[in-house]
Amino acid sequence: MGSFSLWHWLIVLLIVVLVFGTKRLRNMGGDLGSAMRDFKKGLQGDDEEAPKLKADPAPDAEKTVSEAKREKAE
Repeated sequence: MGSFSLWHWLIVLLIVVLVFGTKRLRNMGGDLGSAMRDFKKGLQGDDEEAPKLKADPAPDAEKTVSEAKREKAE
């Protein structure tokens, strides 16, 4: 009694088609498919388009410690 047979599913499908119509069901299916496709592209696009950040050296990084001490002394 808890499971549906093939006939039950066919009757439910017939009622859904009668209520919504084939054109609306086709549009909903297309919208759902494009949404899933865009979601998958979004997940894959993050890995490919992730910017590779390269840290720029600080302006004083090229100076050695002894050069920085000499500048402070002056």
